[in-house]
Amino acid sequence: MASEEELFASVDALLNEEPHLPPPAERARLREAAGITQARLATALKTTTQSVKNWENGRSEPKSPRLDAYQRLLNGWAAKYPAPGAVSAAAPVPAASSETAASEVKTADAPQAPTVPATGPARPATPSAAASRRPASKKAAQPAADPRFPHGPLAVLDGDGSAYGVDGIVLDCPATSVVELVEWTLRESGLGAPRLHRNGKDSDPLIVLTAAAAVKLGLPERLEGHEQRRSLRLPEDHPVVKQVVKAKWRLTQRGFGPWARIYRKVQGRERQCVQLAVLSWDALDERSWPGVSEMEPADVARVLGIYAQRVITPRGSTAVSGLELMTALRPPTRAVQDPQTGNWVPGHNPGSLGTEPMDPAPPEATAEHPVVVNSGWSGGFLNEEAYQWVRPVDLLTDDECVLPFAVGLDLNTAFLAAAARLVVGLSEPDHFRAPAFNPKIPGSWLVDLSHVEVDPRLPSPFTPDGTRPTGPAWYQTHTVAYAQELGYNVQPLEGYLRRETGAYLDPWHDRLKTAYVDTLADLGVTRDLSDAKFLAAMERHKDAAPAMAAVLAAIKATVKGGIGKLRERPQGKKYKEGERWPALQRPTWRPDIRAAVISKARINMHRKLRNMATMTGLYPLAVLSDCVVYPSPGDSPLDFLPYAASGKPQPGGFRLGPTPGLAKLEGVQSMLWAVDLMEQGHNPARHIKGGDAVLDEGE
Repeated sequence: MASEEELFASVDALLNEEPHLPPPAERARLREAAGITQARLATALKTTTQSVKNWENGRSEPKSPRLDAYQRLLNGWAAKYPAPGAVSAAAPVPAASSETAASEVKTADAPQAPTVPATGPARPATPSAAASRRPASKKAAQPAADPRFPHGPLAVLDGDGSAYGVDGIVLDCPATSVVELVEWTLRESGLGAPRLHRNGKDSDPLIVLTAAAAVKLGLPERLEGHEQRRSLRLPEDHPVVKQVVKAKWRLTQRGFGPWARIYRKVQGRERQCVQLAVLSWDALDERSWPGVSEMEPADVARVLGIYAQRVITPRGSTAVSGLELMTALRPPTRAVQDPQTGNWVPGHNPGSLGTEPMDPAPPEATAEHPVVVNSGWSGGFLNEEAYQWVRPVDLLTDDECVLPFAVGLDLNTAFLAAAARLVVGLSEPDHFRAPAFNPKIPGSWLVDLSHVEVDPRLPSPFTPDGTRPTGPAWYQTHTVAYAQELGYNVQPLEGYLRRETGAYLDPWHDRLKTAYVDTLADLGVTRDLSDAKFLAAMERHKDAAPAMAAVLAAIKATVKGGIGKLRERPQGKKYKEGERWPALQRPTWRPDIRAAVISKARINMHRKLRNMATMTGLYPLAVLSDCVVYPSPGDSPLDFLPYAASGKPQPGGFRLGPTPGLAKLEGVQSMLWAVDLMEQGHNPARHIKGGDAVLDEGE
C-alpha cells in the first residue's frame, strides 16, 4: 500500500503539470461566444493570428507563459458562456415555470439530437376537444445555455396548436389570432436566442406557420390576386393587418408578407418583436432551402434550428439573413460613458459600419444612384464581377481535342474564401489625383492595365469576360495589386480611397466557414479524408441526409446572398433613376465591399489557373464564376490535378477538400460535348453538371 508521502508526491506532480486546455472546437466556440476575433485574441496574447488558428484547429498548442494566460481566458469565457446542454450551478435552467405553465412542453417521437435525421418523427394525433393536450409522461425541455430562452430560437406552428421547437420539444400554443400568437410568443413561449456579440442584440423569436396554422389564424393559405402576388404582402385593409394595428402592434415597411416582423417600441431593455414566416407563401425559397417546405413541421424546426445555431435565426431570405449576420457580429454601437454626465450612452463601435448610411464614390455606384444622376458622372464604373469566359475554339490544340473528357471543378464558397482577412474601407471615400498605388489601401483606382500581357489561353484577370483591357478603367485594390504581382508597373490616374480600414467581414467569414465545414462533416465529408475518399463522399453526401443537405444549401445561399445585398438594386416599375430606394438607408449598402470580395475571388481563381498551367501544362476550356472546366485524360480530377512524388497536392494549384476555397467535382462530360458547346458560343461550365448553372454574381 502506498505511503502518504508517495501519494502527496504524485498529487504534487499532477499539480505541476501544464494546464489542460479544452478541445480545439470548444476554444473556437468560446471565442465566438465572446464576440472576439482571432486577430484580436492574437493581439491580446502577443502572438499571431495563424497561431490562434492552429490552436483552434488542433494543429499546435501554446507554450507557457502564454498557455497559462490562454487557460485563464478560456476558463473565464466558459463561466460566462457555458456550452449548450451544460447545467450551470449559478443559473440552473428551470423546468416549466409559472411563466410557461400555460404552454405545455411535450417531446416529439424522435431522438433528442442536435443533428437532423433523414426522416422525421411521427406527428402527434390531434386531440379531441375534451382531451388534455398534456402527454402521459411529460419531459422537461432540454437545458439551454441561456435561461431566458429555454425552448430555443424558433418554433414551427401547425394547425392543431402544436408548436414544434428544436431538440424535439413540442409546445402547446393556444393562440387563435396573430395578435394572440405574438403575445404568447413573447410572454410564454420561452423562445429566442442570445446575441452573437456582446454589443449586439438578442435574436427575436421566429414562428414559422404551416398552411393549416395560417388558415387557423385568419390568413389566406396562399397570397391571392394579382396585387398580393406582385407585392408579396397582404393589403392594408386585410382583417389580420387591421387586428395587428388595432392592438397597437406595428409592421415593418415590408408589410405582412412571407416574412413579417411584428413589433412595438422597445420598453426598457426588453425588445418586443416577433418574426413570422409563412411556409405556404414561399417563405423558404426552394433553391436556398431545397425540400424543406414539404417536410413535416418537426423536421422543418430541426433544419431551421440547426441553421439558427450555426449561423443566425432566419430573419427573411438567406440573403437578408446573410446581411443581418454581418451586423449581428459587428454591431454598429457599443456602450460608452459620457464624460460630462457619467451616463452610459450608445457610441460608435470601432470596426463596424456605424449607424448612418454612406454614399459610395461615383465609380462604385450603380448608374441609377443619386450620386451618379445628380452629379452627371460619366467617368465610368467599377466592373468587378465574377468570371464568365470561354476560350476561343481556335486556341484549342490537337492534343487537347483528342483528350476524352471535360472535367469541371467547383470552388467551395469562393466568395466566403475571398472574405477572409479582407481589409475594406470603413470611412467615406476621398478623391485623389494621380495617387501612388498602395496595395494596403482599399478603394477604387483609375488605371490603364492594357499593357499587361497574359497567355491568350487564359482569361484576363482584369475583366469578367476575360478580354484584355483597352485603356484606363476603374479597378478595386486587389485587381491592381495583382498587376503588380505579375511584375508590371501601375500608375493610377485617379483614386477614391478610404482612410479608415478594417477586416469588417472577418467574424462573418469565421462563423460561416465553421458552419459550412461542420455541416459537411455531419454529411460524412470530413477534412481527414483522402482525395479519392473525399470525391466519393461528395458524390453521395446529399443522399445521406437530405435535411442536413438543405442546411448546407442554405449556408451557401447565405454567403452569396449576403454579398449580393451589399449592392441591392431598386425594384418595381415605378422607380425613377436618381431616386433613393430603401436599401440606400442601410449602412450595409456598400457596393465597394461587394466589389472587393468579388475582385479577390476572381484574382484567386486566375492565380490558380496560372499556377496550374505552369505545373501541368493544362489550360481551362471555360470559367463561370467559381467553376472551371479542364480537358482531362480521365473522368476524375485525380487524373489531371498536380501531386508531388509524396502524393501530396502541389501548393498553388487547385486542391480537393471540404473547406472554403478548395475544390470539388462539379461534373464530367465528353470533350466532344464541350467543344461542340464552345463552337455554338455556349459556356461548358454552365452545363457541365447536366443542367443550367446560375452565375454567382453576388446579387
